Amino acid sequence: MPHAPSGRTLPLELIEKLPKTDLHVHLDGSLRLSTILELAERQRIELPAKTEEGLREAMHLGQNCGSLVEYLKAFDVTLRVMQTEESLRRIAYELAEDAARENVRYMEVRYAPMLHTRRGLRLTAVVESVLEGLRKAQEDHGIEGNVIICGIRNVSPESSLEMAELAVAYKGRGVVGFDLAGAEYDHPAKHHKAAFQLVRDNNINVTIHAGEAYGPESIAQAIHVCGAHRIGHGCRLRENGDLLHYVNDHRIPLECCPSSNVQTGAIRDLASHPLKFYKDLGLRVTVNTDNRLITDTTVSKELWLCHAHLGMSLKDIKQIILSGFKSAFLPFHVKQQYLRKASEELAAFKDDEPMLRHQPTSAAPVALSQP
Repeated sequence: MPHAPSGRTLPLELIEKLPKTDLHVHLDGSLRLSTILELAERQRIELPAKTEEGLREAMHLGQNCGSLVEYLKAFDVTLRVMQTEESLRRIAYELAEDAARENVRYMEVRYAPMLHTRRGLRLTAVVESVLEGLRKAQEDHGIEGNVIICGIRNVSPESSLEMAELAVAYKGRGVVGFDLAGAEYDHPAKHHKAAFQLVRDNNINVTIHAGEAYGPESIAQAIHVCGAHRIGHGCRLRENGDLLHYVNDHRIPLECCPSSNVQTGAIRDLASHPLKFYKDLGLRVTVNTDNRLITDTTVSKELWLCHAHLGMSLKDIKQIILSGFKSAFLPFHVKQQYLRKASEELAAFKDDEPMLRHQPTSAAPVALSQP
């Protein structure tokens, strides 16, 4: 495993103080365990365990799952308690509250409203409940949160089109983008082309999960067929140098989620993640959580792991943070304001200041650092 620069390790606490973004975080993968248990009891929902430790074990939180399909099984548990307006409001609020605690200033929360209608909730009620939770968190904690609505690869293209229509309806009201998530292998994005045509016709931002459980062809399809402005994960972009340079030349940001990529088997271990390779080549790289609960992580922890396992310096981390603000689905003048403020705050942390030599064990989940 590459060591931190000069053999010295930044404390996690320092990274927690830096202003940050989280552009790739799933609502249904970022609940508090205590909230799952409380909502399940209140709604009389059966869970695979009745304690936080039991749930942690049953859902394989923070553990290597071996594949994206296995990783996605944990969402069956979280979705059970996310079928009411009250629960959606609360979960969105708590996600933003947790992010604000580690100085995340701006986040884009993604989810597929169609997955929250098992008890008859209208799609509009699903969207509005989440937006209400995020707005309340902004009032209380100062963190701005917007929504990216997802279609699902392994569900019908018609359902994705319906989600795209929802994104169009809520454009300018808290929804800032459209995504395609779910099982990537054997479910090409081109099948959902009509949904992407609709959102692009309405000048809505597009991000697509690609190059995680399938090769660079999936990334090319996301960009050239579906018009993606950002790529979710993109681990396998390095397999096609020509496409890699295209992504770099066109400043198409990559939403990297290092720990999640190890969990799903997209990457063997953290030390072999291509994130630093991408950054060194000049690509616009952002670091995100993917799922705060299921991956058992925070943005600060992911950045700390890049430092400890990939040898990134504080200067590198600051550049990645600024790439996050640059890549946000926000109006240009708003991004400028965020960038100006974040740059000023980051400048207060000197790149060459002495780093502490301790290595917080809480910040390095062993399961994710093993081959």
